[in-house]
Amino acid sequence: MARMTDQRRRLVLASASPARLGLLRQAGLAPEVVVSGVDEDALSAPTPAELALVLAEAKASTVAALPEAAGALVIGCDSVLDLDGEALGKPVDAEEATFRWKSMRGRAGVLRTGHCVIDTATGRRASATASTTVRFGSPSDAEIAAYVASGEPLRVAGAFTLDGRSAPFVESIEGSHGNVIGLSLPLLRGLLAELGTGITDLWV
Repeated sequence: MARMTDQRRRLVLASASPARLGLLRQAGLAPEVVVSGVDEDALSAPTPAELALVLAEAKASTVAALPEAAGALVIGCDSVLDLDGEALGKPVDAEEATFRWKSMRGRAGVLRTGHCVIDTATGRRASATASTTVRFGSPSDAEIAAYVASGEPLRVAGAFTLDGRSAPFVESIEGSHGNVIGLSLPLLRGLLAELGTGITDLWV
């Protein structure tokens, strides 16, 4: 049975990503934002997929322990680009971003996004990683230089995004479009269902 509007559960996004917030809002949700402050560089895992999940779980767990998250459903996400088994997050500087793009062009990588949802009312959690194959085009050196100069690749995992200036340089994807932007809504729906909450019960 659907909950009454005035009993709708609070939703907290443990991420500073405007792209993730935008995806959730477009899907009819209205999460509060509480940034975790997790030191991503201090965490590690054997594979890119496992690393994405470890990071997502760390963010969700950190925020779920805060007083302001009491009684809420907390969503933690983190993305890395899996290129030849190496986990690539945000480039540290323009030089690395340029090197990344010259390495990626004409090739395919897998964008891995870890998702973790914690119900702070019960302590239950559900987590999984979504994977989307991304086939990159072959931008010229001049196009890469212009893109790096825009500053965008320094702010996003894998040095690219589908909802920004690098979109013309991505030939195709196989899998969830939202996952590449930062969050897979179909996977989120499944994780919420595991915790006994229908995504439509959270619509505003």
